[in-house]
Amino acid sequence: MRNFIIRRVLLGIFIVFFGAMIIYTVIRLLPSSYVEQIARQRASNPLSTKSYQEWLDQLNEVYRLNVGIIPGYFGWLGNAVRGDFGESWHYGIPVTEKFNQVVWYSFIINIITFLVQLLISIPLGIIAARKQYSRADYAITIFALAGISLPTFFLATILKYVFSIQLGWFDLYGLTGRYHSSMTSFQQVLDIAYHMVLPIVTLMMLSIGGLMRYTRTNMLEVLNSDYIRTARAKGLSEKVVINKHAFRNTLIPLVSYMSFLLPSMFGGAQITETLYQIPGIGYISYQAMIRGDIPFAMFYTTFLILLTQISLLIADIMYAVVDPRVRVN
Repeated sequence: MRNFIIRRVLLGIFIVFFGAMIIYTVIRLLPSSYVEQIARQRASNPLSTKSYQEWLDQLNEVYRLNVGIIPGYFGWLGNAVRGDFGESWHYGIPVTEKFNQVVWYSFIINIITFLVQLLISIPLGIIAARKQYSRADYAITIFALAGISLPTFFLATILKYVFSIQLGWFDLYGLTGRYHSSMTSFQQVLDIAYHMVLPIVTLMMLSIGGLMRYTRTNMLEVLNSDYIRTARAKGLSEKVVINKHAFRNTLIPLVSYMSFLLPSMFGGAQITETLYQIPGIGYISYQAMIRGDIPFAMFYTTFLILLTQISLLIADIMYAVVDPRVRVN
């Protein structure tokens, strides 16, 4: 196991290195740049003594945009290894500081969504497998397919129309209400939680279907195995057969499915956060990327690549926990 972990870590470092290089190359090739906007603003200032081109040349030199992509990338990488990811061009503060301000909103939304998803999807998937081709199976399957098929923007629009416009229960946008600043600390927490309800419901309805179908498919495969028939032939109760024998083996592929939990929690739900204007990491990173904010975009994408590699390593270790055969091999 130790040698396996060392190999996976080295492979992960290799993937992060070249993945970040690809991202840097793509961002450098974007047709627009926030540096150009800064240079234009400074040149239009009546007190400025420099032309637009002079400001542009100066800013390009500061941010290493006047050199090739490979030298520029290694310059960024050298600073990144030391923990210096620069200052966000769009937000005007250090990248890591802005990240710390907004990432926890995305984390809270996604961890609640994930827990609710587990509590609903896995039991319903098991019920659908145990009662294959029954009315319950068909109802659960239709519900799952509807959740998988609905686009995020369509579902969010329907929920906002019903619960915000028609019923008036929730605000259309934002993370806080109008009187948030005058509330007590406890009331502010409740206010934020209240505004997170619709985004969480949107993510939950979209994510339940996939895990539910995945659980049903794997449970059906396990229930048709020889050892399950043997367990039933021995006279074991159906509850013991399902909970002790079948469900443990169903967990093995579910570990792979849930291995992307870590990057999804910190990666945010970009479309959902944008539709509800929740200032989580998904919405904030989107605003930075469309404005050519290279420091923030590089930190965010590299962070996601690193999290993905860590989550895959954790998934491989979890395989050994739920399946003893992995430890033997």
